[in-house]
Amino acid sequence: MKIGIVGVGNIGKTLARLLKEAGHTIYVANSRGVDGVRKIADEINVEAVDIYGAVNSSDVVILSIPFPAIKELPTDLFYSATTDKVIIDTSNYYPDFRDPHIKEIDDGMTESVWVSKQINRPVIKAFNNILAYSLAELGQVEGSKNRLAIAVAGDSVPSKNVVMSLVNDIGFDPVDAGSLEDSWRQQPCTPAYCCDYDQKMMRKGLAIAQKGEAQKKRDRLPELFSSLGANPTHQDIVQMNRDLNPILD
Repeated sequence: MKIGIVGVGNIGKTLARLLKEAGHTIYVANSRGVDGVRKIADEINVEAVDIYGAVNSSDVVILSIPFPAIKELPTDLFYSATTDKVIIDTSNYYPDFRDPHIKEIDDGMTESVWVSKQINRPVIKAFNNILAYSLAELGQVEGSKNRLAIAVAGDSVPSKNVVMSLVNDIGFDPVDAGSLEDSWRQQPCTPAYCCDYDQKMMRKGLAIAQKGEAQKKRDRLPELFSSLGANPTHQDIVQMNRDLNPILD
């Protein structure tokens, strides 16, 4: 499958490497053009393109850019894209902690619904509720005991099935998280967010999420991260997330 990845930060670069290793053809791009992404592309043996090339050359597009940058994408980016092109949104909204406030989301709009409105295309929400280290280092072959899970939400069943297949390809169990509107259940500071859970616990986390609760907990993140010290470990961060939303096993 041909996959274009716009954004080569921790998540985008890791997805490019893992999907390449799984046998897919990968194109990578960022806002700095072909030359701006060439070094990273050469490192992982994928093709450097501009953002239009990433969209137009691929069957699947992964948007892995900072949340506010979604609004800065060219308005014609998807004009020539076929209607069946699968678009994946990996982003997360962190107002105050990292991002400027966006009124529609602060007023209750689900994050990826907002993303879909900005690009005027349906999206699938995935790869947002796993830490970069977990994605890079903790994948396992299908059928492994305690294999970690990744939530996938969206309105198109065929598109969602494509994304769930990609999740499996790179070493994780996909969990159907419902519609795009339902993807608030995998947003930051929900019980399903970045806790290194298997399928069973991921489903529990998605099920027990309560609308509006995550935003209150998200506002505590600067304090919580400060309490971890200057160099928290991966396990420190996972445990912090689990403690924020305990799930009875």
